[in-house]
Amino acid sequence: MAKSQTKAAGPAQTESATEQTAPAYPMKYDVKINSFRAEGSLRANASVNINDAFAIRGVKVMEGSSGLFVSMPSYKAGNGEYKDICFPCTKESRIEFDKAVLGKYQHQLSQLQSQRQEAAPFPEQAQGMSAPTM
Repeated sequence: MAKSQTKAAGPAQTESATEQTAPAYPMKYDVKINSFRAEGSLRANASVNINDAFAIRGVKVMEGSSGLFVSMPSYKAGNGEYKDICFPCTKESRIEFDKAVLGKYQHQLSQLQSQRQEAAPFPEQAQGMSAPTM
């Protein structure tokens, strides 16, 4: 009978482990992009406020060989390896966090580009020429 109790306990333990990984309530990310950079691998610095309860400063949007990614604040350990100071604990949380940061980065970048296009004069106006009339 002990074996059947053990077998019954196995699925129950699996269910409770699954419940622990699911968020208790939806996460709300308030992302602020602090600065943009056009050169180098660092594209932007950001701050993230999670559920109006936890703030993370020093989040970076980086460009690597496979595209944009989010880098968490980190420190250099004694062995020369970099360790994240804080980080999402599950793969799902990491995906959600990265999606929020990269989404805000892309949104603000497109706004910045459209503002620059609106502010830029037409080439004819910039050179002091008038547009040809027909």
